[in-house]
Amino acid sequence: MARTSQAPTPPAQQRQQEAHQQLSQCARATSAYESRFRIDRPIVPARAARVVALDERAVAVARRVAGRQWAHARFYACEGGDPLDPVLRRLDGVPAPLRQVLTGTDVVVVLATEDSGEAYAAAIGRTCWERGITTAGLVLGIDYEAQDAVAALRPYARVLLPSADESDVLELLTALRV
Repeated sequence: MARTSQAPTPPAQQRQQEAHQQLSQCARATSAYESRFRIDRPIVPARAARVVALDERAVAVARRVAGRQWAHARFYACEGGDPLDPVLRRLDGVPAPLRQVLTGTDVVVVLATEDSGEAYAAAIGRTCWERGITTAGLVLGIDYEAQDAVAALRPYARVLLPSADESDVLELLTALRV
């Protein structure tokens, strides 16, 4: 069996490593030794986020949230139509076919407050899954009002948040950097 020899560590580097190991975790993280591992480019926001509200109360939430400053988020209301290919409208009323809305999209957030949009939630989730688009579902309301919407989104959503708090919409969109 051949022996492998390891090159000796230069004394200066060895002292630096020993001094680094004696520091606390916080001090170690801010040391010059660790700075070589830092990424110094800013995190860019998602290129194209789409927020789709499935019912009237969800549309009201989307309108309030859309009034804030977002990088590249676009907000839509699901108008119904064919459950396999729902018709969306921008919040200003302009119609937008689902497949067109999803072109170039990085993340889709589906908002629901009740079960009326269950079939559309499944269609949107399935289409996003087929295209490799990250999907998040946020269901606002009491469990029994929207349990079917939660079930429809569950197979497709990477993030599924049943919540009673509208501020969670803001937190989710901020976390997703939209």
